Amino acid sequence: QVQLVESGGGLVLAGGSLRLSCVASGRIFSINAMGWYRQAPGKQRELVARIIRGGSINYADSVKGRFTISRDNQNTVYLQMSSVKPEDTAVYYCYTDTDGLRYWGQGTQVTVSS
Repeated sequence: QVQLVESGGGLVLAGGSLRLSCVASGRIFSINAMGWYRQAPGKQRELVARIIRGGSINYADSVKGRFTISRDNQNTVYLQMSSVKPEDTAVYYCYTDTDGLRYWGQGTQVTVSS
């Protein structure tokens, strides 16, 4: 079993910055991908950014040039959010594809005020 714990959400003014962190722990043998989804009220959950084993990185078009995903060697993934907009307001979920299964964090609220 794998556990994901997120931190770093909160309230931020439009144009500001915020960094989300997510630590994976538990019985981990091989991480194939780690990343972030988000879900705004009344909308479907959407992929924000991910890092795939080997180093490939993908971003949603809506965040390209503003958000940066990174990962350290301790099973932690970060999402640096810059130049945030009110439309970035959502619950952000960390996920990992590990050992053939997908695991989710509990979600962290990000609210951008204009």
